[in-house]
Amino acid sequence: MTVNLTRIYTRLGDAGETHLGDMSRAPKDDPRIETYGTIDELNAQLGVTLTLESLPDAYRTWLARIQNDLFDLGADVSTPTDPQRERLRVVPEQTAWLEARCDEVNATLAPLRSFVLPGGTPAAAQLHVARTVCRRAERLAVSCAQQLNPEVLRYLNRLSDLLFILSRGANGGDEPLWQPGASR
Repeated sequence: MTVNLTRIYTRLGDAGETHLGDMSRAPKDDPRIETYGTIDELNAQLGVTLTLESLPDAYRTWLARIQNDLFDLGADVSTPTDPQRERLRVVPEQTAWLEARCDEVNATLAPLRSFVLPGGTPAAAQLHVARTVCRRAERLAVSCAQQLNPEVLRYLNRLSDLLFILSRGANGGDEPLWQPGASR
């Protein structure tokens, strides 16, 4: 599939509407637009994460793959279902890949003794930021779930789990833990 972008501005969105993937129009505050806009924000946060020296090398390859998958996810969310036309959709194998990475990294981590505070190494802290943006994208997807491929919600849910697990791994076992009532 080739994408050709010859002109970046079109002026078509100046009145507060944008095109969906099937070229229909929707207001820019439509839940579907909010969802794929937040997926785009998540992708940008992962781009920042990839710039950090403290990020484990194995995670770099995974996050690059996830960035590409997030474009697939955005294409899926932005295109209404049309039984007459095949479109790019997120598939269960993409979610299964996330699950396998969750299991792989989680097997190397000590069991949790408390809730983890966002922070630690720069990579871990940035992975937590990405996780929270992913959770927001998931909540927004729920608001328009009846219009979406159900795999979108599964993918976002599993991705937020993976980002949490990767943040723990990036902290190398020295993670900040919540101490209930510590400042009372």
